[in-house]
Amino acid sequence: MNTSGFLSGLFGRKPGTLLSTAMAIDLGTANTLIYLQGKGIVLDQPSVVAVDRETGNVVAVGDDAKAMLGRTGSTLDAVKPLKDGVITNATATMAMLREFFSMAQTRRFSMRPRVLVCVPSGITEVEISAVRTALERAGAREVLLVSEPLASAIGVGISVEGAAGNMVVDIGGGTTEVAVISLSTIAANNSIRIGGDEIDEAIAGYLKKRYSLLIGERTAEKVKLNMGTVLESDDREYEVSGLDFVNGIPETYLISSEDIRNALKEVIGTIIEAVRHGLEKTPPELASDIVDRGIVMTGGGALLRGLDRLLMSETGLPIRVADNPLSCTVLGAGLILEDIYRYRNLLLQ
Repeated sequence: MNTSGFLSGLFGRKPGTLLSTAMAIDLGTANTLIYLQGKGIVLDQPSVVAVDRETGNVVAVGDDAKAMLGRTGSTLDAVKPLKDGVITNATATMAMLREFFSMAQTRRFSMRPRVLVCVPSGITEVEISAVRTALERAGAREVLLVSEPLASAIGVGISVEGAAGNMVVDIGGGTTEVAVISLSTIAANNSIRIGGDEIDEAIAGYLKKRYSLLIGERTAEKVKLNMGTVLESDDREYEVSGLDFVNGIPETYLISSEDIRNALKEVIGTIIEAVRHGLEKTPPELASDIVDRGIVMTGGGALLRGLDRLLMSETGLPIRVADNPLSCTVLGAGLILEDIYRYRNLLLQ
């Protein structure tokens, strides 16, 4: 990809002659967000596609497709085309992005969009190629990439160009990114392919083992949103309905906060260990900055009740949850897009 071509394409024309739009995309395992240059966030949809099995045609995307998860019959498949932050179903991803492009663009823009996309810091060259190909086949005119931790840091207001070290822990749907940022680079990082999806799976697995209750993805997510906690002082109850696989009949159980804490112990322990490893990789001078500045948490996982306090207890460092944890990555990418000459060194080649 020719970076200079992308930059001149964005800013090389005279005012009023822009023929194609530029957009930033946070292509997430759970949700896809699109920031349109000059307009802000214009789309926030689940990364889900419903496809007709016989024809291969896309029946629904986003919210409409997510409502079909676990409810489709023999003729439809509702799928999540990304797993652990990377593309696992190229055809479905391409179809989903094509629909999202159409939803995000206005009539003024008739040409194919130029795209800046956020990717995990631990992404491989093969996975990068898959992202580029999917976006181009979906209709992107040109594609540039930026690491998610850098975009998240800018989205929460961190000055990534300064020499001081800043640590960001971004817990997304498919990955947890731990990054120390200084002088426009990631000075130390640790990326694990565990996030919100694994939290949902842990809840479903625990209920199956403890209560012989089978629940679907959407129910597990609802339990997480309503009961997700790592706090011992959090004492609540919640009714969960599913299929009792011993008796083969629908059943409802009353679960407690203790159930959720037990369900999440292993996943949360892995995330905390990833943060520790990220700290161990940090150069001493930058480590001293983090002692003063603390850690910023972003992503949907940052909203898990008590996780910030648990992380503070485990690391001894100040922890701050971003004001906009779900959208800060695409907001940061949008800010890069709006001032791309300033941030051009952040782009992946």
